[in-house]
Amino acid sequence: MGMGYELVDVEKAAGGLLRVYIDQPAGATAEFITVDDCEKVTRQLQHVLEVEGGSYERLEVSSPGLDRPLRKAADYARFAGEQVEITLKEPFKGRKKYRGELQAIDAAAEGQAAWRLVLPDPRASAKPGKPGKAPVQKANAPSADAGTGAGAEQALDFSLDEVREARLVPVVDFKGRRFAAPEQAAGANPEG
Repeated sequence: MGMGYELVDVEKAAGGLLRVYIDQPAGATAEFITVDDCEKVTRQLQHVLEVEGGSYERLEVSSPGLDRPLRKAADYARFAGEQVEITLKEPFKGRKKYRGELQAIDAAAEGQAAWRLVLPDPRASAKPGKPGKAPVQKANAPSADAGTGAGAEQALDFSLDEVREARLVPVVDFKGRRFAAPEQAAGANPEG
């Protein structure tokens, strides 16, 4: 977008609703979309749609939310290392939905697959108070059927053509905000 925001998605809904999702571009100083950002884009879009003759009854501009969709390769690259949930077009081992940590892999070395989803080890027990943070040891060659040995990492390699939908897994940490200031001021590690 010409205003310095990233266009994430556009939806035309019933009743003439035009819904536009915007986000801060990768590397922006502001981390989140604010109400002021949405107002600026709304005013600009109303003007542009009037001039261009775009038909809509109602315009809604918002952030993509905590469960932001991943649509293009740039989205996957930007959110590598984050927890994501993907839905495949075709089932793999009887499942279409997978959740794990998104990683980029070398496409030339791995054939067509350019992305890897590192799956949580279902046998590992999570630490109390930290769901989904179970320790996973890396295997020499992780793949979709790795993990048959003890401590082996399970991963799903995929290409974007195989994905129907992908979204960030929302992470809300209310405790982190409450304890952030004392930890930084004291320089102490509260866990150890």
